[in-house]
Amino acid sequence: MSRAFVFPGQGAQTIGMGQALAEAYPASKAVFDEVDAALGENLSGLIWEGDQDALTLTQNAQPALMAMSMAVMRALEAEGVSVEAASFVAGHSLGEYSALAAAGTLSVGDAAVLLRARGQAMQLAVPVGVGAMAALLGLDFETVQEVAAEAAQGEVCEAANDNDPGQVVVSGHKAAVERAVEIAKSKGAKRAVLLPVSAPFHCSLMQPAAAVMATKLNKTDLQAPQVPLVANVLARDVADPATIRTLLVEQITASVRWRESVAWMATQDVDEIWEIGAGKALIGMVRRIDRGIATRALSTPEDIAAAVESME
Repeated sequence: MSRAFVFPGQGAQTIGMGQALAEAYPASKAVFDEVDAALGENLSGLIWEGDQDALTLTQNAQPALMAMSMAVMRALEAEGVSVEAASFVAGHSLGEYSALAAAGTLSVGDAAVLLRARGQAMQLAVPVGVGAMAALLGLDFETVQEVAAEAAQGEVCEAANDNDPGQVVVSGHKAAVERAVEIAKSKGAKRAVLLPVSAPFHCSLMQPAAAVMATKLNKTDLQAPQVPLVANVLARDVADPATIRTLLVEQITASVRWRESVAWMATQDVDEIWEIGAGKALIGMVRRIDRGIATRALSTPEDIAAAVESME
C-alpha cells in the first residue's frame, strides 16, 4: 500500500479547530505556541475562541490552517507515524506550505510568517470588489478554459483551480467572471456560482503578490523534503529546494492542478490518501477523481487513533 498525505486550503477554517488536539497532545499545543511566537500575536486565541469572520480573513486563515494541519501531523508523530509513512505530500494552494512544513522543508514558524505575508499580499494585490472567483460545476477543464477565454473580452478571466472532473474555478476581473458564469450555464454547466472570496486568487491579477513572495522566499531557508512534494504547478513530484522555491512563487498566479495531481499519484501506485487538517474537502475531490483510492480525514484525537489502528 502506498499512501499520500494531503493538506487543505482556504475555506476549511472553523472556530475551535485543533483545540482538542492541543489538549490531548503537548506536541500539537507546541505548534500553536510556535505560530503565535513567530507572528508575535495570539492567533491560537482567535482560532479557538474568536470570531469566524476574523478567522476567515485571508491573512489569518492561511497561517491558521497550516497550524491546524501541523497540529494533526505532530499528533500522528507522537503516535509513531512520521511523514515518511507517506510516499508523497501535496497541498491545495496554501496547503502546499503545510505539506512542506510536514516534510521538513520549512519550519512551522517560517511557514506561519510566509503565509501571513502571502495572505496580506494576495489581499492587497487587487482592490476589494475589482476581482471575483466562480465555481463552474459539470464542465471539464478544457471547456472551462474555452469559457474563460470567451468571457475575458480584454479583461482577466482564467481557470484557477482544476479541483476534480466536475468542478473548475475561474478567477479574474469581476465583470469577466460574471460573464463566465452566464456562458458556462449556456454550455450546460450544472451550476455556476460566484464564490464568497475576498480576492481573485490563482490568476495573473495576483502578480504583485507573486513579486512579494519571491522576495520573502529568497530570504527563507528551505531544506530538501523528507518525502517528495506533488506540486500544484507541475502536478508531479519535486524534491529540489531551489525548484520548490520557484514553484511557490509561480503557484500564486498559476492554476492549482489538483485533479491532475491526484491522478498522477494514482499512476505512482498511491492507493490511500489521508487529509491532514481541517475539513474533508480534498478527500471529496479525491473520490470524484479516482474511486479506487481509499480516503481518510484526520482532524481530531479520535481520527488519529483510528488512523494509527488502521496501520497495525
